[in-house]
Amino acid sequence: MNQQMLRAIKDSIVVKEKIAMDSILLSAIELATLKIIACFQQKGKVLFCGNGGSAADAQHLAAELSGRFYYDRPALQAEALHVNTSFVTAVANDYGYQHVFSRMVEASGREGDVLVALSASGNSENMCLAIEAAKKCGMHVIGFTGQTGGKMASLCDITLKMPSSDTPRIQEAHILIGHIICEQIEKSIFPRH
Repeated sequence: MNQQMLRAIKDSIVVKEKIAMDSILLSAIELATLKIIACFQQKGKVLFCGNGGSAADAQHLAAELSGRFYYDRPALQAEALHVNTSFVTAVANDYGYQHVFSRMVEASGREGDVLVALSASGNSENMCLAIEAAKKCGMHVIGFTGQTGGKMASLCDITLKMPSSDTPRIQEAHILIGHIICEQIEKSIFPRH
């Protein structure tokens, strides 16, 4: 068991080392950060979506922005699209699960807002439909995916492709990148003197 645990830790480190050495990915992360900062500076909001573990990550990152990250400061408008279970179950029942995120994007997405879509595979139909709905209403779309980007790669404005095909390692990298983005947003919008 110890060898399996060490292997998982080492594999996670390798993914993060690859990110640190990928100048294209680092530039994309910086661009995504600047896009979200601009959205907040224009009084916009950031909507997050994901399935399963990525739903938990979406909710986690939304909370870092709407609550606080490193220090107390005004709240930023950020929300995960799946947190209203009555809405999700009603839409899933009435329209099909593939529409649970796109319906909420249609309801609350506005031009200039940002959709952050998290998917290890990049192929989830409900994510792709949410991205299409976001584009229709003039939102910017940032995708967090695995190494291929899946179908989302061609739909997103910015795709942050983690250098792995292993779902747990991808999700660990998503949280790392999400935390980096949250930190930069907080420092940029609410600098401490």
